[in-house]
Amino acid sequence: MMEKLARKLGLKTDPTIFFVSAGIMVVFLITLLLIPEAIEKAFGAGRLWIVTNLGWFFIFGVTSWVVFLLWVAMSRYGAIRLGGNDAKPDYGNISWFTMLFAGGIGTVLMFWGVAEPVSHFSNPPRPDVDAFTVAAADDAIGFAIYHLGLHTWAIFTLPGLAFAYFIYRYKLPMRYSSVFYPLIGDRIYGPLGKTLDVFAVLGTLFGVAVSIGLGTQQINAGLNELFDIPDAVMPKVVIIALLTTVAVGSIVAGLDAGIKLLSNVNIAMAVGLMLFVLFTGSTVFLLRATIETFGLYISNIVPMAFWNDTLAQYQQESGSWGWQGDWTVFYWAWTVTWSPFIGIFVARISRGRTIREFVLGVLFAPSIFTLVWFSIFGWSAMEIDGIGADARAALGEQAGALSAAVADSVPLAMFAFFDHFPFATIIQGLAVLIVAIFFATSSDSASLVVDMLCTGTPDPGPVRQRLFWGISEGVLAAMLIVLAGDTGLLALQQVITVIGLPIFILAFIMMIGLYRGLRQEDVQKAAVGELPRTEDL
Repeated sequence: MMEKLARKLGLKTDPTIFFVSAGIMVVFLITLLLIPEAIEKAFGAGRLWIVTNLGWFFIFGVTSWVVFLLWVAMSRYGAIRLGGNDAKPDYGNISWFTMLFAGGIGTVLMFWGVAEPVSHFSNPPRPDVDAFTVAAADDAIGFAIYHLGLHTWAIFTLPGLAFAYFIYRYKLPMRYSSVFYPLIGDRIYGPLGKTLDVFAVLGTLFGVAVSIGLGTQQINAGLNELFDIPDAVMPKVVIIALLTTVAVGSIVAGLDAGIKLLSNVNIAMAVGLMLFVLFTGSTVFLLRATIETFGLYISNIVPMAFWNDTLAQYQQESGSWGWQGDWTVFYWAWTVTWSPFIGIFVARISRGRTIREFVLGVLFAPSIFTLVWFSIFGWSAMEIDGIGADARAALGEQAGALSAAVADSVPLAMFAFFDHFPFATIIQGLAVLIVAIFFATSSDSASLVVDMLCTGTPDPGPVRQRLFWGISEGVLAAMLIVLAGDTGLLALQQVITVIGLPIFILAFIMMIGLYRGLRQEDVQKAAVGELPRTEDL
């Protein structure tokens, strides 16, 4: 029946994955719109249980992935080429990096580049650190980069490497289920495999919908600051419609003409914005702070990677287990829902690279950019607020201005920050444009990936089915805002945090499967005399 419907609609896809995913999305959306408070309460309780009882598991898990990936890259397996021994990379290093970044966390850096360091600066994570002090500033920048540096990119790199390895070396379909081939074999083509693929599609759709919703809030805040456009439902719907239109145009244009072009333009604009802050702000201070931040990150990454906020007291009124449950654990749980999407997208654009190039490039290139970004925006923001008692006394009433803005509205943080720079109106307008393009590239990248999850091939399916997913993401975010308001978005955030747990567990299983696949390389080489057998070593 589903195959007949797919043919009638002119689709070239796996009808089970396509229609089941679309059906669950519609059913869930209707349920969420009818009873958003009940959904939020139920999944909120689930999220609370997870961060209370399994926060340590998320902290340990992501750190173990970083260690595993570095080991693979430095081992003899690092020389394995993804796509055959004679394969060449499809994209140059610069285009590869810009697509990695624009499809990954460019939107997050624009949203949190000012807001997160300032939040930790005014409300330090560690109980023995006082707000607005030098120690608070060091911790603020350290935790911000920890959240969006190597550890976040490990969440994307692990599935990306697994996808690239099994798809290009084993010639398996470009689907989430393919990475479990060493463990379940040909069952990846049956109900078990299709269930995994549907789960990956839904995680991508919901994760992107929340991001579009949050990005819309930031764009609306910027337009409110620039043109007094009200922070209301209708402007947000118009913003989503425009973003979806841009994404749809990019989807039609394809990977090279659409996503690649938008990504290159967008990263150039973001770098220009960062250089503007560097050279119109306290340039010498920021250059010194950037170098110092490298040292802070290197010296703190191991303690932070294992810090579990063990002595935090459970706060019944706030419903959270310490600071870490609201920040780090939430970050990892949310980010992992994006891992099938980013993983397959990264695998798609990384054919022809060696495992070593893949791991080191995907882990370190975006992490270094993130470190520089937070160094410039974060230290600038904290300097505006006043670091230390003497600085705050000198600033007088201006001290803590950004902290107050962040407390009032996180989406407004970036625009309040630019009020302290020359050409504020022009720069705020540019920031709105950058955020908009970042979200458009995330949306069109996600649509491409969801389509590949359904078709199982890297080749684009019919335009109509790619457009379906691109429009669905926009409609999902818009309907949440129109019919459920902030409650709907909050409920969906709770949902994807809970969904993050099984995806997180699957990532561990994926790591085992990847290790078994790599070990098979040794067996094959030993069989033809290229490598001594394990028992002879």
